This record gives sequence, C-alpha cells and structure tokens, in this order.
Amino acid sequence: MRRLSILLTLITATAALAELKLGYVDLQRALAEVGEGISAKNKLKSEIDGKKAELEREQKKLREDSMVLDRQASAMSEEVRVQKMKELQQRLMQMSEKGQKLQVEFVEKERVELKKIFDKMDPIVASIAQREGLSVVLEKTDSGLVYALPSMDITNELVRTYNEKYPVKGVKLPAQKPAPKDAPTQ
Repeated sequence: MRRLSILLTLITATAALAELKLGYVDLQRALAEVGEGISAKNKLKSEIDGKKAELEREQKKLREDSMVLDRQASAMSEEVRVQKMKELQQRLMQMSEKGQKLQVEFVEKERVELKKIFDKMDPIVASIAQREGLSVVLEKTDSGLVYALPSMDITNELVRTYNEKYPVKGVKLPAQKPAPKDAPTQ
C-alpha cells in the first residue's frame, strides 16, 4: 500500500513537471534596449555631466585660490592667513558635501526612472508568459540562472513589445537581436 502511494505521488509530480513551462528575461538588457530606457539614461547622463562640469569649475577655482593664498601667505599677518585657510577648508568641505548630495540625488533619480520602466515591463512580461503558456518567468540576473536554452529567453519579445507600446521619438534603438536557437554552435 505504501509503495502504491509513493508511486502515485511520483506520477502526479512527474505530470505536474511536464506541464511546467519556464522562461526567462534579461531585464538589464531590456532596459538598455527600450527607447524609454535609452532616453532616461541619456537624460541622466546629461544632467550628471552638467553637474560634474560645475563641480570641476568649483574645484579649479578652489585650487587657484589656494595657490594665490600660498603665494601671498608670507605678506599676510598670521591672523589673516589662518582665516583665509579656514575659508578654503570650509569651501572644500562644502564642495565635498555638494558632490555627495548630488551623487545621492542621481541614484534616487535613476531608481525612480527605472521603477517607472520596470512597472511598465511587468504586465508585458505577464502577457508574453500567458500567450506562450509559461508557468514561470525568471529574471536572468537576479534568479541565479546559470544556464537555460536560448529559446526560453523572452527578452527580445519584451523589448519589441515595449518599444511598440511606448515609442520614444528621437531615440535610436539598437538593432533587434535574432530569435534564439536551442542548438549550441560549435
């Protein structure tokens, strides 16, 4: 009787596994290939470059002021020289704090932009999974996926569908990758 129970359990589990169909998606690659992802990346890069240039100008001005202080230090009273050095140190600390604040700000802006895009991707992934009869869709990077047949990758379909649904004008999209094949090449 016990053997029959084990046999029935194995048969049921085997049948359930036969119906299980898996897929995976590379969200990082999809993000890099959808128009909104490219646009967000370019916008953030432009902002970062502008703020970086501003900080570099401030650093240059601080270095110049420091060199002037070094040259004129011998002609200043001790009290004036100490005061000028304190002012330079204070400006340096303010600039460092400003740089750290900007870095935190950009990380948060990036997080917000990515969340908007990923929130739009989720229903597309679900739609593709339903259409393809997939029971489970894994994220390639975060799932610990080491190997899967290329035909299980739905990233190309996600990118194509996303770009059709949410087109972005003025963004050059990368060439669509060919459909994956299951057979490894030698």
